[in-house]
This record gives sequence, structure tokens and C-alpha cells, in this order.
Amino acid sequence: MAAFSASRYFMALFLLMNLYLKVQAEDPQNKSFAFKNFGEDSHFESQLALYGDAKVVNGSMSVVSSVGSVVYKKPIKVVEGNKRKMLSFSMYFVFSMSRDNGERLAFVMTPNGFPLNVFEGGSIWLLGERKFRFLAVAFDTLSNHVGVDIDSLISVKVSNVSSINLVLNSGKRLQCWIDYVAVSKRLEVRLSKLSDIRPVDPLISYPIDLSRMWKEDEVFVGISSSSGNSSQKCNVYSWSFRTRSTPQWMHSEPLDPEAFRVKGEVVVDVHKRSDCGLRILAALIFGIGCGALGAFIVMFFWTIFGNRHPVVPQEFAMQPKEFEYKGSNVAVGFGLGI
Repeated sequence: MAAFSASRYFMALFLLMNLYLKVQAEDPQNKSFAFKNFGEDSHFESQLALYGDAKVVNGSMSVVSSVGSVVYKKPIKVVEGNKRKMLSFSMYFVFSMSRDNGERLAFVMTPNGFPLNVFEGGSIWLLGERKFRFLAVAFDTLSNHVGVDIDSLISVKVSNVSSINLVLNSGKRLQCWIDYVAVSKRLEVRLSKLSDIRPVDPLISYPIDLSRMWKEDEVFVGISSSSGNSSQKCNVYSWSFRTRSTPQWMHSEPLDPEAFRVKGEVVVDVHKRSDCGLRILAALIFGIGCGALGAFIVMFFWTIFGNRHPVVPQEFAMQPKEFEYKGSNVAVGFGLGI
């Protein structure tokens, strides 16, 4: 028995190792970076590009005095290879925003090929005016909310930070988790104080398919801020980003009928008829069936129990009996005296 249990253990271990190696073999291009202290990291200048007024101050990244951005130099893809492996990512950073009034700080994903002069003296929000497709998770201090922006400064999803008892421009350090899961095609944002653990429930959960947004194009990731004419300061103390691919064999995608349509084929639109009549007919048939079934059950039990009568034991059975009658001669005397 012990030998059998050991063999099962080693077999399970072998299968897990095989699965791990298969994932690694199918996902050799995962990209990640982590900066815990910008001033002391030797890879800082080779991996990150600073634009506008962004600069390193006392080990933290000051991304704004008016406008500023920090961008990771190596682009990534949300779809990789001929097998169209979907890319998921997880991003974490610690930041603070001063009590002065300002505009917003944001994590941004922009397409490869956009003009770098967008960052040189202006804000990354100019991308919306130049018709570039971008995704941003914005932290707006004016209304104390977090929003998801897609190709526009108008957020498609907004959640007020006051709901979790936080103030963005309190001057305190906050930590943020931004996760995109390619299998479920959902973007999730979590926010908490630096001393708190990662929240279970996301502050924002928004469905989006990045593979349709950029397809196989490369994109850059960065952090950008704009305070307008105010003196608000935004500092980033640490920043990490990690990607992971989802192999095709781990999930399936629905087929697109447009891909199988023959060019020039005429498509006939079939208009749906009202199914009100069908519903009435189905309800009628169902009612008749239920009534017939009920009647059958009643008759069945009536046949079994309704015709039963009490049986009395035949202790004194009544049977016909013959009696013998014998005649007797009786002499009756009539005399005057015998």
C-alpha cells in the first residue's frame, strides 16, 4: 500500500512539472520589471524614459510639477505568436498626491508608433485629441474618483474612492493593483492604504478585450500626470509590471462566423416572428398534460383503495340442512267415559 501511494505521489509530481515546463516553453517572452527605489536601481536609465518635468527625487519618481511622464522603453504585445496567445498583466505601484488641487495621475497603455513629442512638453492626454487608441486608469483628485478611459478623456467606468474611505490627494502613500485577465477579458483595479493588504473585491471591474483593441500591435506602458497650473506634486515610490501569456489550450474562443463567409455571398436576413402564439399553445398543452396526469393518478389510487370492503369471518356459516319429519298416530278418544 505504501509503495502504491508513493508511486501516485511521484506521478502527480511528474504531471505538475510537465505542465509547468509546457507553460514555460509556450511562454518564453514574458516581460516584467520592478523598481523599488528609482535612485538606487542600476537598470533605471536603461529601462525607463522620463518626459516633461518627471525626475528622480530622493529615491522616488516625481512625475509632475506641471506635466510629466515615465514610460517603460520596451514595448509589449497583448497577442503573441501565430497561435494568438492572449497576454495578461499585473501592475503594482505606490504613489502619493499632495493636498494641492490638481488634475490626475494615470497608468497608461499607448500604441507603438505614437510621436514622442507628445511627452516632451505636454500631457499624454493629448493622445485622445490625436486619435490614438489608448487605455488609461486615471486617478482624478478633483472628484476623488478612479476611472477607466478608452480613447477618450471621458471615463467609461468610474468609482468614487470615498466608498473605501480614501482621499487621493491626502498626501499619504497609497498602493494600487491593476490586473488584466485575458481569459475573462476583464480589467480590475484595487486601491488601499500602504499599510493594508490587497483588497479582495476590486474597486473597478470593467470588461474589455485588448486583443481586439490593438490586435498584434505593440504597446508601451507608463505613468503620466498633469496638474495644470497648480502646484500639486505626484510621487511614485515603487513600480512593478509583469506579463503572462495564456496558452491556447487553456481556454477556447467562440468562432467568428464572418471568418467563414464566402466573399460575395448574399446573406438572407431571417426576421424573427412573434412567439406569443407558440407560448400560448405550449401553455395549453402543458395544462392539458398536467390535468390528464392528475386524473390518471386519482383513478389509479381509487382503483386500489376505493373498492376495498371489510371482510367478516364466517364463524357461523349458514348452510341448508335437511330435517326428517316422522308422522305419529295420535288417538284421540271421544267417549262418554272410558
